Amino acid sequence: MKRLCIFCGSNAGNSPVYRAEAEKMGRLLAARNIELVYGGGNVGLMGAVADACLAAGGSVIGIIPEALMGKEVAGRHVDHRALTRLEVVDSMHTRKARMAELADGFIAMPGGFGTFEEYCEILTWGQLGFHQKPVGLLNVGGFYDPLLAMFDRAVGEGFLRPQNRAMALSDADGERLLAAMLAYRAEPVSKWLKEERQL
Repeated sequence: MKRLCIFCGSNAGNSPVYRAEAEKMGRLLAARNIELVYGGGNVGLMGAVADACLAAGGSVIGIIPEALMGKEVAGRHVDHRALTRLEVVDSMHTRKARMAELADGFIAMPGGFGTFEEYCEILTWGQLGFHQKPVGLLNVGGFYDPLLAMFDRAVGEGFLRPQNRAMALSDADGERLLAAMLAYRAEPVSKWLKEERQL
């Protein structure tokens, strides 16, 4: 894995553990010589993971829409060091497509609607066979327990196949999650629609 995309909040959250785990992930990527691909801002958990990666000697690519340049204050990071590369794009759709194109895998850390949407979309693309890349949740402090329970319920209610549910890798520890992602092998895509019973 040469590049990993991180989806995470533009806020830092209420608990200091969120920022601590973001910084830990940034350092881990730098140590493994894995380039970070992320949303380009220097605020919240986004800024924390990028700053930590840069400070540890890692490489960071930011992708940000022009409309968010002022809000997420892209470009300058730890000790006023610039990102390795910053791409300014025309829309959120282009941002997500570009991150998907560049990355060899994806991790969602705690965040809000944007993080949820990015994670679920890239997971769906994997389900549909549009990519064969690993998708993980860094479940810091059980943050994603309710979402994982929802996935399990979707299986139980017949909306999601178990093999597709298994694509949603998760762990509370970044090193273990990264190891699971490195070991991940996508299964051949089969029909994901449940056969209707004949009346």
